[in-house]
Amino acid sequence: MNAKASVSPEKGRWPERAGRVLPIFTKDGVIIMFHKSPLVSVIMPTYNCAAYISTSIESVISQTVTDWEIQIVDDCSTDNTQSVLQPYLKKYPNIHYYCLPENGGPAVARTEAIKRAAGKYIAFLDSDDLWFPDKLEKQISFMEKKEAAFSCTAYAQMDADGNSLHTALYPPEQTDYKRCIRLSNPIGNLTAMYDQEALGKFAVPLIKKRNDFALWLQILKKTPYCYGMQEVLGTYRLGRKGSVSSNKLKQAKYHWQLYRQIEGHSRLQSLYELGCWVLVKGTHIGQKKKRIR
Repeated sequence: MNAKASVSPEKGRWPERAGRVLPIFTKDGVIIMFHKSPLVSVIMPTYNCAAYISTSIESVISQTVTDWEIQIVDDCSTDNTQSVLQPYLKKYPNIHYYCLPENGGPAVARTEAIKRAAGKYIAFLDSDDLWFPDKLEKQISFMEKKEAAFSCTAYAQMDADGNSLHTALYPPEQTDYKRCIRLSNPIGNLTAMYDQEALGKFAVPLIKKRNDFALWLQILKKTPYCYGMQEVLGTYRLGRKGSVSSNKLKQAKYHWQLYRQIEGHSRLQSLYELGCWVLVKGTHIGQKKKRIR
């Protein structure tokens, strides 16, 4: 069965959900058990984030929506990530951990987590970013009202130590494939959510940087828009040492790889799209940036 969840206006809370009960079969087609799938699967790749991953997990545990799972995929961390995770893995059966057999980069880790995800909705949260407690509740309600298969929200920014930078970025209300390229990815990774029941699973393109951007383009080939919720529902950590997005100067070659090799665009079109990226990075045109408390 597939019970539709809804927000209780009286209490302002997300009620317990009947869930989707799925049969599990043997090779001979015999049902051996039933499994209740979660409403939301949280995709959390990690690499050497022992100092931050607890706060990211706690921001999921604190959600007003309780019907979730976290799929943590470790890209062979060399710090004490595993020991930090042990208390959570013992206490919460809906927090899952898998370590890749070899270091493959964030795209490989994200794809593995998506493969393992059982939820109706797929949401993304890197292991150094944070969600506000009502993020899932508000965003799912927004998607249901819009009948949207793909959405994102505004997000705040903090420094590597978790101090607020008092700024927030707001996405366009609607982003299609072409606009996503022209604005050089206005969709914040920690805010993105898509309906897996409607769109299925995706393999994240194998590119070291901007692989989230590459994934959104794949999704926008199956659904016309990413709908942008104009509310801040998470916080993005800037400038973390070792982050694959910390060196902006090296990103140009990855953009070229994305446009030319992954998307298969012509040289002329790829040059235009690279120019769009340079313009957006230099002027922030098309991006709404606001001061917040």
